[in-house]
Amino acid sequence: MSQLSPELLISPCASISLETLRMPSVSPSPSLSVQSTSTSFSSLLADPEPQFGLSADVPSRVNGESTFLGVKGLRHVNAKLDARLYKSSNFATQLLAILVALGIPSWSKIEIPASAVKIFKVSGSLTNAVYFVSCPSEPSVRTLLLRIYGPSSGSLISRPRELHTLHVLSSEYRIGARVYGTFQNGRVEEYLDSVTLTPPDLRNKQISCWIGARMAELHSVDIAAVYKPPSINHVGGSSRHIGAKDNVNSWVLSARGVLALPAVSPIDRKALDMDLFYERWSQYIKWIEQTEKIEGKSKRVFAHNDTQYGNLLKLTKKLKEGTPEHWQIAVVDFEYASPNPLAFDIANHFHEWTADYHSSTPHILDPSRYPTLEERRNFYCAYLSHSLPSSSSCPPVPTPIVSEEAIMTLDRQVQIWSAASHGMWAIWGIVQARDDLVEGNNEPEFDYISYSRCRMELFYKGIEVLGI
Repeated sequence: MSQLSPELLISPCASISLETLRMPSVSPSPSLSVQSTSTSFSSLLADPEPQFGLSADVPSRVNGESTFLGVKGLRHVNAKLDARLYKSSNFATQLLAILVALGIPSWSKIEIPASAVKIFKVSGSLTNAVYFVSCPSEPSVRTLLLRIYGPSSGSLISRPRELHTLHVLSSEYRIGARVYGTFQNGRVEEYLDSVTLTPPDLRNKQISCWIGARMAELHSVDIAAVYKPPSINHVGGSSRHIGAKDNVNSWVLSARGVLALPAVSPIDRKALDMDLFYERWSQYIKWIEQTEKIEGKSKRVFAHNDTQYGNLLKLTKKLKEGTPEHWQIAVVDFEYASPNPLAFDIANHFHEWTADYHSSTPHILDPSRYPTLEERRNFYCAYLSHSLPSSSSCPPVPTPIVSEEAIMTLDRQVQIWSAASHGMWAIWGIVQARDDLVEGNNEPEFDYISYSRCRMELFYKGIEVLGI
C-alpha cells in the first residue's frame, strides 16, 4: 500500500443480485436487494463457521479454476473481482454481495444500495490493486480496505501463509490490520485511520526512530508462531528458511521463463542474464557464510522484507493514554514477510529511502538518497534500544545503553546483506513483468523490466564493493 491517489467512483447500480457473483455476464437486477434475494449468502462461504489455526493449502475448484481457500479462522467467499473493472457498476454490485456474504460488521446489518458505495483506488501498490471502500450516506458503516491480488503474484507469494501471518500478528501481537475475510483473488481488511508515509517522511529523524522501534518489535515475534515453512523443491534446495535465499531460489525458474518470452528485447535479456546472475549470487551467498563464521551472524528474525514508505502508515487518531509514542506508526502488507537476518530487513528499508514510486521514473532507485551514517545511527539506536527487554521509549540519539560497538557491528551486518535486497527484488521484477509482456502492453503502469535492470545493476555494484 502506498501514497493515496484518489479516484472516486459512485456506482450507479441500484442493488445487489447474487446471480452477478455466479454469472458475471448477467446484468444486475435493479429490483433485487440484499435482503430480498432468495439465495442464502452462507452458500457462498467456504468456511461459514470459521475455526482458528493454520489450515493446509487445500485446493478447491471454483468456476472451473483452481483456488486456495486459505486459513481457518477467516471466512471465504467463492467469488472473484476483476480489478480492471472497478469503475463499472457490476464491480460495486459484486463487491457489496461479497461484503454481506462475509458478514463484515456494519456492512451486513443494514440494506445498502450499490449506488451508495464509494470506491477510492490507491495508487502505488506494485503487487496488488488496493481500494478504500466506504458508504458516506451511512455514518455507522465503517470504511474498509479492499485488496485484489495481482495476476502474477501467485507465483511469488503463498497466500495461505500470508493470511496466517496476518491473523497471528494482528490478534496476538497487535501488529498490522485485521483481515475480515477472503475471496478467490483478494481479501477485505480493516481500514486504519492514517496517512501513508512519503519519501521525505523516511528522512524525518523522529519518524525514522519510530520505524526502527516498530521493526525491532516485529523482529521479536516468535517465528514458529507466525511462519509456516515452505516446501522447497527447486534450484538450490532448502536454505534453512532465510527468506532472501528461498525467494531467489524459488523465483529464478519463473524469471528464466519470462526472459525467454519473445517480447523481451535482446538488450534486456543480456542485462538480466540469469546464468550470470545465479553464478554471482551463489558466490555472494558463499561469501556471506564464510564471513559470518568469522564476524558472527546477523540474528535470524521474522522480517517484513518490504518496508517501503507505502507500507508504513502514520495513525491520525490520538493514541490512548499510556500507549508508546512509536505506535503512531503501523506496518502493513506482510505478503513478503519471512525469516531473514535482521540486517537484511534493515538494509532493505534503507534501500527504500532511495525510491520514489510516485516520481516520473518510479522504477529507478537513486543511491544518492541512501541514508548517511548519522541517519543510520539514529535508526540503529532506536532499533537496538527497543531490542532490549527493558526498553520503554524511543531515544532520538544514542544512549549509554546502546554502545558504539553495537551500532557499528549492526552497520557492518547491514552492509553484508545489502546486496541481497537488490538481488531478490531484481528477480521479483522480472516475474512481475510476465503479464505485461504476454499481453503486449507497451505502456505498463509500472516498468518492471527497467526496475529489475536497476536492481540488478545495484546488486553487481554491491558485491563489487564487498570484494566479491
